[in-house]
Amino acid sequence: MSTQRVVVTGGAGFLGSYLCERLLSEGAEVICMDNFLTGSPRNLEHLLGRSSLRLIECDLTGFVHVPGEVDLVLHFASAASPADYLRHPIETLKVGSLGTLHALGLAKEKDARFLLASTSEVYGDPLEHPQRETYWGNVNPVGPRSVYDEAKRFAESLTTAYRNSHRVDTAIVRIFNTYGPRMRPHDGRAIPTFIRQSLHGEPITVTGDGSQTRSICYVDDTVEGILAMARSGLQGPINIGNPTELTMLGLAEKIRDLAGSSSPIRFIDRPVDDPAVRRPDTSQAAERLGWQPRVDALSGLRRTIDWFARELQGHRESADVSL
Repeated sequence: MSTQRVVVTGGAGFLGSYLCERLLSEGAEVICMDNFLTGSPRNLEHLLGRSSLRLIECDLTGFVHVPGEVDLVLHFASAASPADYLRHPIETLKVGSLGTLHALGLAKEKDARFLLASTSEVYGDPLEHPQRETYWGNVNPVGPRSVYDEAKRFAESLTTAYRNSHRVDTAIVRIFNTYGPRMRPHDGRAIPTFIRQSLHGEPITVTGDGSQTRSICYVDDTVEGILAMARSGLQGPINIGNPTELTMLGLAEKIRDLAGSSSPIRFIDRPVDDPAVRRPDTSQAAERLGWQPRVDALSGLRRTIDWFARELQGHRESADVSL
């Protein structure tokens, strides 16, 4: 990718910032576009001095223009945590629809390859387990989570239509529960919530009885899978995730142990339409991309907890200085 010019929408977000970092390390020129609704320039501050990075504050649901050639468009602009998309439902729907339309239009204009960051949430509360790419999903179209789930399902349909009608070179990846450093402590997702509560000695809030499952994939592995798909020429969709399945109670206890915490577990109401199970069938990624996750949960969680501990300590020290 050393000669490529890449647009990353949502590039100041958690996952987008890692993609920008990785692409820059490979010699690409990166145009990062973000409206900072949930992303932050702080995720890119260690990269901002590089001449090959251009950071543009931009609402993708409005007019989008990038001068010059573009080889690849990575469309990652969207709220991704339930707390964010429930707080910003209209914005989430707009970026999944209008934002995807404009990102696809950019790829069409530039004759660039386009990769859509879709999600395991297109499977909803699945009746098939594990979830294969051929499964159509079980989504409540009028439930509170539908603003994210249906936005991504529409984005997949629109991406496919651009491929079929406009011959745009498109790809779709369905991403499963990525985690790692740079997640926001209060973004509402389970891992940062459990880590923050463990490090603060607060009760760890597990929804329902904790028997629902998720499959967590460390961010470095997710980035490898995304870029393998971008380079492959395949259309997809292809699942990118770690097939190792954990219960939410087991995940909370694992994080508590790794953090050396004595926080009690407190059970709270389970959210509406919260999926009971989640595990990707990653055989397509293994067979067609030669990709599989390499970072086990213990290693990835240790790295993430260590980062959160440093971040939270830094915030405490800053607060003490301001006093």
